[in-house]
Amino acid sequence: MKRIIVKYKVKEEKAQENIDFIKKVFAGLERTKPNGLKYASFRLDDGLSFVHIVSIETEDGSNPLVLLDEFKEFTKDIKSRCDEPPTASEVETIGDFRLFQ
Repeated sequence: MKRIIVKYKVKEEKAQENIDFIKKVFAGLERTKPNGLKYASFRLDDGLSFVHIVSIETEDGSNPLVLLDEFKEFTKDIKSRCDEPPTASEVETIGDFRLFQ
């Protein structure tokens, strides 16, 4: 199992566009329902910073999210939407209470 946190900050005029892309990703996930994936996205209180948390729980360690067409579209030009580009960190879970159930 691998857990990753991605953080970035978008340009003010790109915030809604980014939210729209994220909603499309979740619609695609609801449509395809990939196994071995848990995923959440959050917008922080500044309205421009975003955090995504992914738990990859596939048997072979592959990430089904990257195969999703909507995710490919979301990530294709993300750097052009950002003031602070995405940084991804693999994280070690010390504890969680029902977060990944």
